[in-house]
Amino acid sequence: MIDNNTIILKLNPSVVTIRGDEAFDVNGDKVNYDKAAVQAYMDTNEYKSKRAAEYPSIADQLDTLYHSGLDAWKAQIKTVKDKYPKV
Repeated sequence: MIDNNTIILKLNPSVVTIRGDEAFDVNGDKVNYDKAAVQAYMDTNEYKSKRAAEYPSIADQLDTLYHSGLDAWKAQIKTVKDKYPKV
């Protein structure tokens, strides 16, 4: 899962420290950030984390390619993509 802190840092380049739900710049000054924007980012990108957690390991994917071929690998990946579609 993508965590709030990662998103706050991504959306607010001036933030260097986060304590709880407060963000601070390099001088230690509090930085106000848009909590709704952070939540919107999380909502629209949640599928990526879910997919990554469910995909087989790279070793297992390569094994599928070698033993069962490209079409079997595509089917394996498509199952996860279908389960967690892009928003």
